Amino acid sequence: MKAVIFGATGMVGSGVLRECLDDPRVDAIVVIGRSAVGLTDPKLREIRHTDFLDYTSIQSEFSDCDACFFCLGVSSAGMREDKYRRLTYDLTVAAANAMVSANPTMTFCYVSGAGTDSTERGRVMWARVKGQTENAILRLPFKAAYMFRPGLIIPLKGVRSKTRVYQAFYVVLRPIFPILRRLAPRYVTTTVNIGRAMIQVAINGYGKTILESDDIDRLGAT
Repeated sequence: MKAVIFGATGMVGSGVLRECLDDPRVDAIVVIGRSAVGLTDPKLREIRHTDFLDYTSIQSEFSDCDACFFCLGVSSAGMREDKYRRLTYDLTVAAANAMVSANPTMTFCYVSGAGTDSTERGRVMWARVKGQTENAILRLPFKAAYMFRPGLIIPLKGVRSKTRVYQAFYVVLRPIFPILRRLAPRYVTTTVNIGRAMIQVAINGYGKTILESDDIDRLGAT
């Protein structure tokens, strides 16, 4: 399988990239981003790209990719809806449209979040926008598309969050992560399981288009 990854310098994307590098079923990885991921591997190729609303110059790169793992995202904290929508809906749908135009046989995996509002009418701004984004992707004529809705994500294998507040949160809570996983297994997953689950659905498919944390863990353990 050849996979393209967006957001590979972020916490989730970095975890997904590491699992792709470790999995022998993934033959080649193309990372699209503004900055280097800081890793080298024979099957890894990085493409620097700055305009995440226009992929005309690199669209041909997607023609032989089997899957896209879209892990690019921002926190909605303190952000107005119009800006959050531009950085979430507009950027994601622009990439998805470029992918499906170049290769409709591709599988598209999008990292959303627990609590996403599929009705698009709820009171919570971020959940509404994420729901709009999910629905827009699911309407595109991909071979398959899967929405990943993790809850609390535990970073493993040296993965760190780029957001200082989040990283401090993970450091403080790290000693009780095992307890959280036992008490709330349906709402806690890991960067390892997200990466493994994405590879699994890209290769073998899945019976649901929306995957919650327990689905992710089930696939990650396969």
